[in-house]
Amino acid sequence: MSVSPAAHTSVTGSAATDDLHVLVLAGGLSYERDVSLRSGRRVLDALRAVGVEAELRDADVALLPALAADPPDAVVIALHGATGEDGSLRGVLDLCDVPYVGCDARASRLAWDKPSAKAVLREAGIPTPDWVALPHDRFSELGAVAVLDRIADRLGLPLMVKPAQGGSGLGAAVVRDAASLPAAMVGCFGYDQTALVERYVPGMDVAVSVLDLGEGPQALPPVEIVPRNGVYDYAARYTAGRTTWHAPARLDPETTERVTGVALAAHTALGLRDLSRVDLIVDAEGQPHVLEVNVSPGMTETSLLPLAVQAAGLDFGRALGTLVSRAAARRP
Repeated sequence: MSVSPAAHTSVTGSAATDDLHVLVLAGGLSYERDVSLRSGRRVLDALRAVGVEAELRDADVALLPALAADPPDAVVIALHGATGEDGSLRGVLDLCDVPYVGCDARASRLAWDKPSAKAVLREAGIPTPDWVALPHDRFSELGAVAVLDRIADRLGLPLMVKPAQGGSGLGAAVVRDAASLPAAMVGCFGYDQTALVERYVPGMDVAVSVLDLGEGPQALPPVEIVPRNGVYDYAARYTAGRTTWHAPARLDPETTERVTGVALAAHTALGLRDLSRVDLIVDAEGQPHVLEVNVSPGMTETSLLPLAVQAAGLDFGRALGTLVSRAAARRP
């Protein structure tokens, strides 16, 4: 089910959250630290704007003593990269009996590893481009030239190369000719020991955010992404003027329904909770293909989930307030 622009505009951000103490975790040591800090500050400001007592903290050696001394009612994880998305931090929060917004550690680990997530999606009948995952060690042991020739023959060109675990477009590249594939692999291995190489599907870049504000997961309006250089890389995501967004996406109603339905199916198949962002390509025939699913979406001024929240007619702070209230209710 999709959220219409009029839906959920009455979500409360005060009565249920006035007495809550919320901790926003941001920063970390991943390549996405700067983006995470920007996300965390925006979440902090949005929660405070609707009367929620919130503070910002890094995930460092001072975190566990702080949780023991003054346990928060709920945590919002605004950490990107491995720190916030590989499930390890969520597992530690579970050990501390501290509830948090978002999916549990198991689902986070699954979504974080793109080849594993794609396998689950494929098994569930959800369309995702054909792929191969190649660890750096196998790449070297089997001979780079032979392996790359076989990949190009099997998947065809162009190809998309990206880290098996990572985000924000770091280490990702579109390969349009076989001669460019080795350099793309080397660049990818700079961010992860395993490269995901998948068939490149031309079409419209679309992101569908999924929220559960108490009535089950619902898809927000799709956001269309139009990067100026044709590739939605790190610079295109976080540099003003590099990308144009359309919220909602310029899709006909039938295609919109198809895209949001696939996004909801991916969210469910991976066992996610509270919120997620599903990145897709819509091909020339209007068919969606899931690229990846993010369990800790960006919350910056150019991030896709806040754009979708606005397009749905929701107040960002009130929606966050509802999510933290629901998370706090899960305290053991």
